[in-house]
Amino acid sequence: MNILVTGANGQLGSEIKDLVNNFNSFNFFFKGSLDLNICNFLQLEKFVVENKIEVIINCAAYTAVDKAESGNAIAQKVNEEGVMNLVKISKTVNAKLIHISTDYVFNGEGFIPYKETDDVSPIGVYGKTKRLGELAVLDSDIDGIVIRTSWLYSSYGNNFVKTMLRLGEDRDELGVIFDQVGSPTYARDLALTCLNILNNSKGNNISLNGQLYHFSNEGVASWYDFAKAIMFLGEVKCIVKPIETKDYPTPAKRPHFSVLNKSKIKNDFEIEISYWRDSLNDCIAKLKKN
Repeated sequence: MNILVTGANGQLGSEIKDLVNNFNSFNFFFKGSLDLNICNFLQLEKFVVENKIEVIINCAAYTAVDKAESGNAIAQKVNEEGVMNLVKISKTVNAKLIHISTDYVFNGEGFIPYKETDDVSPIGVYGKTKRLGELAVLDSDIDGIVIRTSWLYSSYGNNFVKTMLRLGEDRDELGVIFDQVGSPTYARDLALTCLNILNNSKGNNISLNGQLYHFSNEGVASWYDFAKAIMFLGEVKCIVKPIETKDYPTPAKRPHFSVLNKSKIKNDFEIEISYWRDSLNDCIAKLKKN
């Protein structure tokens, strides 16, 4: 099975690279934005056709949440138009598509973990453009799925875990928001889930047609809880103090509640999902080793 991974130099794409040896029946093509621009359909079409691509895992996205508020044209181009190109080429060559989306499609005003069937109401440009990308897949008739995730981190790239460890080494004290709640997600766990879904699909001929799934690590935390755990597991002495969202204003408004219900993905693909703190421990252990 020939698999194209777009956005391959980001957190999720990098974690998929680390797992290639576990999936010997898959032939991977890893392409970053400089190698393959999903917003350029002719370039995309040429590559997919020439390499007989059968599956596309789209890890490419414009994820600068605050910058998106003033640079919405770029966000829309990547998060909507780029996905539309992937849908178009998937239909042309009859390829499967796994597209990654976000908890930011919800407004965060709920208090019960969001199901795939719950109404969406994004509150910022990033969430709005990601929702348009979702619809490009879900409203098509290709063999594709959308997987929403939240609070992604990894030993690769820039993310909250690495930022906290860096700041913790430089400062004696940090203030971190405690009134935004969600589920941290180790990108390696999501990467493994994507590949296991394809493995399952290949072996059991399961159609991915138009399905929407939620995936994050198990459990719930505030950003404050998350930061406290990072400092503890990372053996950093920095004191973390809770602050409110109003004390840390940002250009983009964040959802206050971003917990995702993962029953559907667990049931459909018979997967077990790790507790967020256990996965965080694995990530920090890898960072220490490196």
